Amino acid sequence: MSVGRKRLHLLGVVASVMPDNPWARGRNDGGKFEISKDHAGKFRFHLKAPNGEIIAASQGYEMKANAEKGIEAIRTHAPGATVEDHSD
Repeated sequence: MSVGRKRLHLLGVVASVMPDNPWARGRNDGGKFEISKDHAGKFRFHLKAPNGEIIAASQGYEMKANAEKGIEAIRTHAPGATVEDHSD
């Protein structure tokens, strides 16, 4: 995945958990985090939109607990995150 696509995924994560988003207000309209194991045995998570599209993808983690901590970090830190546009 290119750096530009990673930024796009991160922006999707930030947008999906902003306070004015229904997900952040406790509603779940079908959006969810999914944890899986890749072919190398590492744990990864995806954040899927209500339509099933993956809007964020994590790095690989050696331990499932670390993937879970990554999910919690997004939930904790993203509501106050700013967006920096480096596309110019």
